[in-house]
Amino acid sequence: MPKFALAAAAALAFTLSAAFAPADAETVKYKADLAGPGEVPPNDSKGTGTIEASLDAETKTLTWSGSYSGLTGPELAAHFHGPAKAGVNAPVLVPVEAKASPFSGSATLTDEQAKDFADGLVYFNIHTAAHKGGEIRGQLAKAP
Repeated sequence: MPKFALAAAAALAFTLSAAFAPADAETVKYKADLAGPGEVPPNDSKGTGTIEASLDAETKTLTWSGSYSGLTGPELAAHFHGPAKAGVNAPVLVPVEAKASPFSGSATLTDEQAKDFADGLVYFNIHTAAHKGGEIRGQLAKAP
């Protein structure tokens, strides 16, 4: 086989393998600002915080990092909750270890939980002794 034919065949094979290779899984980023007025019912906590999360659409792996300050006392619990629109309470979807700020972690979601994130139906909150139902909360939204 002539050299140019071998080169052409190799180039075609490379092009076809690249064209049919699996695409990188989409990673969707989410963010929420946390504050007492976001709780249901709202409170006047001076605490604030943020949570950022990334969801790998293929593996459904959720990774997060967050921080908080100004709470009335130590964090007793922290969670992603859903499905719920802003202003509505919902059960825990994913418990989070947030005993110190900053915090981070990861979990594998179910298909239903991943859909709740995609549909904007997840909030995050941090509970304290003074605010057992939640001291600061924020609805997660897709981040740019």
